Amino acid sequence: MKYILITYRFEEGIEADWQQEIKRFIMALQNDPELKDKITYRCLKSMKGPEYYHLATVVDDAAAKLLNQRDFFKHYTEQNEHISGGTVQVTPLDLIAATD
Repeated sequence: MKYILITYRFEEGIEADWQQEIKRFIMALQNDPELKDKITYRCLKSMKGPEYYHLATVVDDAAAKLLNQRDFFKHYTEQNEHISGGTVQVTPLDLIAATD
């Protein structure tokens, strides 16, 4: 498993529209027969400010490569860069311990 944390501040646009875009992206992931059950994706927002946190879990490099080929992913990442004013940070994570 690979874990990726994506962080940024919401800077541009209408936040409710961006949240709908996030939901569309997640639906596209869920509806893609080749990616379903290979990628989990969660989006969280700070209750105290404009910071967003996305946590992606990918089963293997093949799933990550397939995702990068999808048009809906390319569109989503472009929009993410725009609404964040270029503040997106992508951090690969190592799992140390977890609950079942």
